[in-house]
Amino acid sequence: MPFNGRPKTLIAPSTGYPTTRLRRPRQADWSRRLVAENALSVNDLIWPVFVHAGDEPRIPVESMPGVMRYSVAELAEVAREAADLGIPVIGVFPYVEGELKDAQGSYAVADNNVVCQAVEAVKNAVPTLGVMCDAALDPFTSHGHDGLLEDGSILNDETVEILVRQSVLQASAGCDIISPSDMMDGRVGAIRKGLDEAGFQGVLIMSYAAKYASGFYAPFRAAVGSASTLGSASKSTYQMDPANSDEALREVALDIAEGADMVMVKPGMPYLDIVRRVKDTFGVPTYAYQVSGEYSMIMAAAERGWLDGERAMMESLLGFKRAGADGILTYFAVEVAKRLR
Repeated sequence: MPFNGRPKTLIAPSTGYPTTRLRRPRQADWSRRLVAENALSVNDLIWPVFVHAGDEPRIPVESMPGVMRYSVAELAEVAREAADLGIPVIGVFPYVEGELKDAQGSYAVADNNVVCQAVEAVKNAVPTLGVMCDAALDPFTSHGHDGLLEDGSILNDETVEILVRQSVLQASAGCDIISPSDMMDGRVGAIRKGLDEAGFQGVLIMSYAAKYASGFYAPFRAAVGSASTLGSASKSTYQMDPANSDEALREVALDIAEGADMVMVKPGMPYLDIVRRVKDTFGVPTYAYQVSGEYSMIMAAAERGWLDGERAMMESLLGFKRAGADGILTYFAVEVAKRLR
């Protein structure tokens, strides 16, 4: 009978001293490696990076120790480092100055915006490195929401129209993976149709299929400049309720049916059960985002000497693999790649 991960009974010897000792394979490094059920590889890593339109090469993100906003030119240089380490993909996230924001997020679809500049620079520097771009309006809107806002409500279909334009623009700049993170209904199918009609049939879609209205996003919002615009407003009318699990499977099913090549669960560590359910149910390429709050908690505790930062970093990522993730978006990507090397 095939083993399904849940043993029906525990069989113990009938008499005498135990013949089964589970500590035996743990005695040596070689035997622990030999029987390891999961492994973390550099091929599992996607590195999210922040880019700004100014000349300052590196601007530290105060709420994310060790994380920088890079200029376009500097991003091309660090992309070479990522590629040399074997990291397959970087995700580009923009910091947008306040004067470029408006209620419609117009800069998101402006020719040669900072995302397009960054993608072109990276692809020119390292053509073989995969580049992922978010399809979302929150870094670009004056109100900090992921969609168009009217009388306090997010307009779904009107937002999707802009996301399609944004996705085609990013693909035109050389983006390899479009990642809709807005959680508007129907956006994956609309983006797939828009990309195909524009001649970008080869561009992948990794949807933020199960993205929760989480308290773990705060450092990221500071990094992209949307924290001050969003203020205390809630995204709960379009991001998922943290109490829900079955709903995540419905979201994932819809995105797959609409043409998503890969799906993502966000945040990561508080939602490992969702990662496992998605992988077991659909068997599609499944990714988890170790979000800014998760990263900053580990870094802050490590800085204070409360835990071994490197050990916690590696353990946290192995947890994603154990839960069924095919890959992880993590701000630790470069440090992990160096350690794996």
